[in-house]
Amino acid sequence: MDRQKQRMTLTAAAMLVPLMAACGSEKADGGSGSVGADKPVTGVRWNVDSVTADGTTQKAPTGAHVTIDKGRAEGSLGCNNFSAEATVDGDRVRLGKTRSTEMACENKPMEFETTLARVFSDQELKAKVDDDHLTLTTDAGDTVRLTKAEDAPLAGTKWTIMTPNADGRAHLTFDAKKGTVSGSLGCNKVNAKATVSDGHITVGPPATTRMMCEDSLMDGEKTLLRLFDGKLKYGVDHQTLTLTSENGTSVRAVAER
Repeated sequence: MDRQKQRMTLTAAAMLVPLMAACGSEKADGGSGSVGADKPVTGVRWNVDSVTADGTTQKAPTGAHVTIDKGRAEGSLGCNNFSAEATVDGDRVRLGKTRSTEMACENKPMEFETTLARVFSDQELKAKVDDDHLTLTTDAGDTVRLTKAEDAPLAGTKWTIMTPNADGRAHLTFDAKKGTVSGSLGCNKVNAKATVSDGHITVGPPATTRMMCEDSLMDGEKTLLRLFDGKLKYGVDHQTLTLTSENGTSVRAVAER
């Protein structure tokens, strides 16, 4: 990506943030399907599904989402993260002051962010909530569709562990039927017994392969091995899993979709 194209992409992402994020606290219920106390926009994590502009619909990149709470909005455009001031006046969305990262990510549809910026720049949006779906629409009819995010299930989800230098290679999957956990520590494969009960996971001694990798990966494996042969406290917040051992070791992981 040349410098000029990268600047255009980053500018588009920065423009989009206030527009997506401007869904603050609701003041009134404007009727069936509109924003109101029984159809909240705030306090909900909304996954971005698609944007339709000039008659063309683009699917959102994996991970694009927004959460609005207490006059603030935070989320991800699929590549760039953002935070913003956010308000809603009835069913009308208004823009806010924002901050966003400035990454140009490989294998991500950066043109999606550009399209959203073009659709929403300097426009007022109408918000409509139907069950678990939110629609933001411009006066010209361009539309962003979002869906309420549910917590990923602990069992059956591939959890990619967020550790430095692992490049997404460390991951765990819990199998409730077999009562096991298996995956990769970043270099070596691992499996162990795992029983889930009352917000805790009791994990048995790990069985691993015996490969040697670069020092950074091996250091990461030493940290992850402290999660085994003991009891873990766990919590799932949408697509993020937190594991904390009795010895104080804590790691975060994200659901792979």
